Amino acid sequence: MQRFYFSLCLIAALHDAGFAAEIRTIAGTGAKTVSGDGGPAVQAGVSEPFGLDIGPDGALYWAEYGGNVIRRMDPQHQTVSTYAGVGNKAGYQDGPANQALFNQPHEIRFDAAGNLFISDMLTQTIRRIDWKTKVVSTVAGVGNKNGFAGDDGPATKALFDQPISVVLDGPQGLLVCDIKNHRIRAVDLESGIVKTVAGTGERKPTPDGAAVAGTPLHGPRTLAVDADGNVIIVLREGSAVYRWDRKQNVLKHVAGVGQAGYSGDGGDAKLAKINGPKGVAIGPEGDIYLADTESNTIRAIRLKTGLIETIVGDGQKGDGPDGDPKKCRLNRPHGVFFDKAGNLYIGDSSNNKVRKLTR
Repeated sequence: MQRFYFSLCLIAALHDAGFAAEIRTIAGTGAKTVSGDGGPAVQAGVSEPFGLDIGPDGALYWAEYGGNVIRRMDPQHQTVSTYAGVGNKAGYQDGPANQALFNQPHEIRFDAAGNLFISDMLTQTIRRIDWKTKVVSTVAGVGNKNGFAGDDGPATKALFDQPISVVLDGPQGLLVCDIKNHRIRAVDLESGIVKTVAGTGERKPTPDGAAVAGTPLHGPRTLAVDADGNVIIVLREGSAVYRWDRKQNVLKHVAGVGQAGYSGDGGDAKLAKINGPKGVAIGPEGDIYLADTESNTIRAIRLKTGLIETIVGDGQKGDGPDGDPKKCRLNRPHGVFFDKAGNLYIGDSSNNKVRKLTR
């Protein structure tokens, strides 16, 4: 009886800690190509899936960095289709979504009205797909022209240098990781004005507790906004995670020692080594989940304890197998996203697959 009771407690503890029960491939055969529209997602070619999101229709959407398209997976039939872009064709062209051209789209975010925002890295723009009309337009950046200019003016006349991540910040705002400018820039969707809100352009370490204004950010790669409105900032080159405390307007160190590597599981996340993180999501309990790309893992930073652990993978590059998350190897994952049920979706980029982690 005592052993049975201990087992029940252990199972409950694992569940509360957010441990996953199963991981499986839901899209992609491993072939790096855009193919299979209209058929089962698991039989489709998926070309380097990066950022993911759930649309207002309940379907799963993701950006294909290698295929230059946005794909959609029907939630009922598990079939795949191309939502925007022309498969395997790079370019810069606004207009009807099925004729529009993208060049290495990285992340996608739906707003409350169902409009989709895309960080389209090599066109140096942020694009928008209107949910009702399915027309693509540019909301920030000058197509195919990089640099740093335009703060406090119209976002569509501003220059970015690889705008790699975008996140909604309230109903009328966007935050953009302008990675090669080492800045985070904000776009007011009502006025259309852009400004720098964090980062100085310097490639220097970020001191813990420093004021946001005047403090450098080394390679801000991806962002998430938590339930309190604070911004989680993941630094790719800086190999660290920070929380922008919006009330105090300071940057608080959350994870990473600033040196690339894979270590520290079970300990203080601030003392761990992380390796080229490129995706972030906030879990159901407020924990921070990282696509720790160059360690080929998904790692979690626990909100209550500040500890870090590996959720998927073992630090080695590979392709599965499905089943036990700790034994499922990944290959440079870039995207992570939670649905309302607490399932985690992963853009397993160099395996050219999308995986789903169920709790």
